[in-house]
Amino acid sequence: MASSSEKAVMVLAIDEHEHSSYALGWTLDRFFTPFGSDAPFKLVLVNAKSSPPVAVSMAGPGALGTEFFPTVEVQLKQLADQITEKARQICASKLVHEVAVEVIEGDARNVLCDAVERHQASVLVLGSHGYGAIKRAVIGSVSDHCAHHARCSVMIVKKPKIKR
Repeated sequence: MASSSEKAVMVLAIDEHEHSSYALGWTLDRFFTPFGSDAPFKLVLVNAKSSPPVAVSMAGPGALGTEFFPTVEVQLKQLADQITEKARQICASKLVHEVAVEVIEGDARNVLCDAVERHQASVLVLGSHGYGAIKRAVIGSVSDHCAHHARCSVMIVKKPKIKR
């Protein structure tokens, strides 16, 4: 944990989904913008950059995968750059300028729990995709995993559903 002279650390997961942008804006509005430079947390935004698919990376020399691997890597880096730039723009629009941004390759579940440990974070914030129980069971839920394994409080921000 942070000493009394240091701010506590908040790690916030960012990705390409609208739920992530909503969670970032919601968090900035409640924990940063009203306080200006006296915000109670140091903010660290973390993007878990996907790795190239195993089939592409294991194709071997002379195989089709060798030709596509650099292209896939470039596309994943561009996506990570777009995600971090959008997050920086959201922060700037809310007048929050003291933000650390990290892009780490790997599975989001592990990347986020490791970031919490590395930064000794007090809270981890994630956006919720709003998947149902069956979809979560099939594809897994990053927020469920982090809620059970992160060594800090976990706040899952849900975007309100629009009533029609």
